[in-house]
Amino acid sequence: MNPVEVEDAVSRINRKTAYRLATDSKLPGFRVGGTWRFRRVDIEDWIEHEANPKKDKKR
Repeated sequence: MNPVEVEDAVSRINRKTAYRLATDSKLPGFRVGGTWRFRRVDIEDWIEHEANPKKDKKR
């Protein structure tokens, strides 16, 4: 996925926000040359984690 596809998949996130989050290592992605790329499964997992952050916390 490219940032435009991420923007479409996550309707609440702006393309510029996706770039910023990826640059800050808060959104799972990687660079190929000068272009950010994202795996759909990683984005879906990230969305699930962001929607339910308490699920991943250990006691």
